[in-house]
Amino acid sequence: MEQSRETFGSQIGFIFAAAGSAIGLGNIWRFPYLVGMYGGAAFLVVYLAIVLIVGVVCFIAEVSFGRHTRQSNVGAFKSVNKAWAPAGLIGILAGFMILSFYSVVGGWAIRYFFQAFAGYSFADPAASADFFGAFVSSPLAPVIYHGLFMGATIYIVYNGIQDGIEKYSNIMMPALFVLILILTVRSLTLPGAHEGLEFYLKPDFSRITGEVLLAALGQVFFTLSLGMGSILTYGSYLGKDDNIPYVSTVVPLMDTLIAFLAGLIIFPAVFAYGFQPDQGGGLAFVTLPAVFDAMPAGNLFGGAFFFLLVLAALTSAISLLEPVAAYMIEEYGWTRNKAVLIMGTIIFVVGIGASLSQGVWSHITFFGDNFFDFLDNTSGNILLPVSGLVTAIFVAWVWGSDNALREATNDGAIKFAWGNLWANVLIKYVAPILITVVFLSSIGIIPVGI
Repeated sequence: MEQSRETFGSQIGFIFAAAGSAIGLGNIWRFPYLVGMYGGAAFLVVYLAIVLIVGVVCFIAEVSFGRHTRQSNVGAFKSVNKAWAPAGLIGILAGFMILSFYSVVGGWAIRYFFQAFAGYSFADPAASADFFGAFVSSPLAPVIYHGLFMGATIYIVYNGIQDGIEKYSNIMMPALFVLILILTVRSLTLPGAHEGLEFYLKPDFSRITGEVLLAALGQVFFTLSLGMGSILTYGSYLGKDDNIPYVSTVVPLMDTLIAFLAGLIIFPAVFAYGFQPDQGGGLAFVTLPAVFDAMPAGNLFGGAFFFLLVLAALTSAISLLEPVAAYMIEEYGWTRNKAVLIMGTIIFVVGIGASLSQGVWSHITFFGDNFFDFLDNTSGNILLPVSGLVTAIFVAWVWGSDNALREATNDGAIKFAWGNLWANVLIKYVAPILITVVFLSSIGIIPVGI
């Protein structure tokens, strides 16, 4: 297994692939929505602190554990302690469920990209909402776009690590950065943009509450792809001489930068045209198309925005399919081609159900949710926190924080200034406790806002 294991061709290839895993739909629409709801710049300060305290800490742990074992989720746990092998399945299942509905949303982004050529002819958010509702409830069109998105995801992962994931991440990530910078400049130069900047950047620290802390912690955890096997699996493809503390700091900071720039795109534009910023998921698919309709050259900038959304979704999607495929390759001896095609097809079929649950199957519920929301809530509110918590505990207490520190520093060859703090305090105590708080709050055991 060790001899035939694929690896990234370069450290920068890992950085782009891991950044692509972290940077997704949540950065472009969920992060600005949370900022709008939870205090603007005050939320930003809390968010950045938690990125450093929890995000980077857990990221280093997953990359180190993955590289040490040279295996994906289940194999990694099994290689250290066979009794913990089922723990790896939690992340695999989470990734499977997430991709099943995530690819549907990726298909929506493709549809809105094509709409740029026809024009965003929505006079107000109400008209835009009618268009969006009619589209997602259709029994055929969203499934076609879902198929296009999954097809692209399968193609990239099918081609392997260097010729697939690394190659296309090296193309898509620079393109994503260029697009987001262009859109940021355009948004900042709109008349009236200063109101959006004031909303986004002027802090009101009195709004920091327990609810804000939990929201920021949850966003950090989910946006960095922690607990779903993606980062651990990518770490297993990292070279033995690569600098884990460096790459594990750069990727979360890149993710944070993209989220911050997304806010600079959205808030100035929304305020410049008199719309409301607190529309949640509708901010991207309902409010922004109305903004583009009112904006000079709105079709051009709207098309660029939704192309950006497609790229962000795609780089995350390939990181969700890879651990699922790697599991079948390692545990059942499947070839990469067989694993990617079969598991990708199954995920596509499950995604059809998620798509139809927005319309003709909306009456079918699972614990009170339609199928789309069931996949979202189960994976995000239960599986990911549990998987992340289990991984942190396993790395610190079962594999051992001393072993983790040796792996992270290449047996002492790499300088890691705060390595002892990371190994003996942050990954052992701080991260598990904070993750537990998020999980217990998400299932209602700890009331939000305490």
